[in-house]
Formats: sequence, structure tokens, C-alpha cells
Amino acid sequence: MQSMKNKNSAGDNIISNDSNWRFSGDTVSAFDEHIKKSVPLYLEGHQITCDLSKFFVNNNSIVYEIGSSTGVLTTKLSETNKTKLGVRFIGLDVEKDMVDYANQNLAKPSNNNVSFEHADIVSVELEKSDLIACYYTVQFIPPAVRQKVIDKLYQSLNWGGAFIMFEKIRAPDARFQDIINTLYLNYKLENGYSEKNIVTKMMSLKGILEPFSTQGNIDMLKRAGFVDIVSVQKYLCFEGFLAIK
Repeated sequence: MQSMKNKNSAGDNIISNDSNWRFSGDTVSAFDEHIKKSVPLYLEGHQITCDLSKFFVNNNSIVYEIGSSTGVLTTKLSETNKTKLGVRFIGLDVEKDMVDYANQNLAKPSNNNVSFEHADIVSVELEKSDLIACYYTVQFIPPAVRQKVIDKLYQSLNWGGAFIMFEKIRAPDARFQDIINTLYLNYKLENGYSEKNIVTKMMSLKGILEPFSTQGNIDMLKRAGFVDIVSVQKYLCFEGFLAIK
């Protein structure tokens, strides 16, 4: 008889139930490996974000990553801009387990300008910043408050500051959605996930992961006040945007 662990496995020893995906508990230690195999060009997107940061991070800048998870990208941003003086890199995450993991593993004396804080972006007060990154985070913010959050991020940026947002996206119509979904399914199968893993993950994300289309994301950014917006990476149903205030 199949064990409950195998029955509810989303792969990489992550156990999840229907409409109950969590970024806490056992997911934390497996997160980095799982996400690299689940999101195409995940590490390449990190590199793009870091390369873009050089245009916006100055001496004494404040840089936020919203939804910093295990802290890897925040730390990479710090290392990329290590010649800049007085910069503070702040990772915010709503999951305390992720924040604890990041503080234990990445907030070292060698990068003492990096900190990780347990905070909900919906309610936390932000300092004025030159760069904000949301790396596959906004898609998990409930649509009812998503615009409010993007408005807040826009307002917290200094003039000329940048917002970098990577998201899973929906296709513009049903035919394209079907094609892209099929290609993405093949991608996950080729990365070693079983059909059961894929279905379990999909079922666990119901009502939790709510992607917008490319145009839906651009419209949201424009409503917040951004005018200068460009796509910086695109692969199937995953896209990165750069918006400058």
C-alpha cells in the first residue's frame, strides 16, 4: 500500500495537501533545490536581477527583496554591489521559518549589511529605497490586496529607483494557455518529477498561486504609477519585468 508520504509528495521530499501549499516546515530546507528544478532559468533570473541592480544601487542605498525565502538572492545582490558603501540589503518574508533559515545560514559577519526580517508586505512600513526585487512573490499575494502592495512599492521607491518583478504568468487566451501548460508539463517531467508529483503540486496551489497575464501585470504596474516598463526575461509561462520610477 502506498505510504501517505509518497501519496502527497510534490517532489524533493516536500509533502503537500490539497489547496495547502506552504513555504514553511520541511519545504524550507528543500526549497532551493525544488525551485531550481521547477522554474525554468531560475538561476539565470538571479543573474539578470544582480546585473540590473548595478544600474540602481548607489552608496547608502536601501535595497529590499520582498519574499526573500532562504535569502539566496538578497545575499547575491549584496555580493554584486560590495564596492558600494553604506548599502543595506533587507530581505522580508511572511514565513518565519524562511526568515530563521536565512538568518542562520546567510546573515554572516562577512555580509553584515544583509538582514532578514519576518514581515507581511501588506502591512509593513518601508523606508525609501533605490531597488526592490520580487522574485516569484507577487503571484502569491491575494489579488484583493495585490494592487495595494504594488502601489506601496512604487511609493517607497526613490525617483529613478527600480522594481524588478519575476512572475509565473497566464497566457492571453485558452489556446495559448493549453500549449504553454503542455510544454511546462514536459519540462517538469524531464527534470525528474513524476506525474503524481506534478498533480500533487498543482492541487496544493489551488487558490494560493494566482498568476496574472503579461498584460495584467503591466496594467497593475501602470496603475501604481510606473511608466517605463520592459520585459527582461521570458520562458514559457515565466517572465521578468523591470519597471523604473
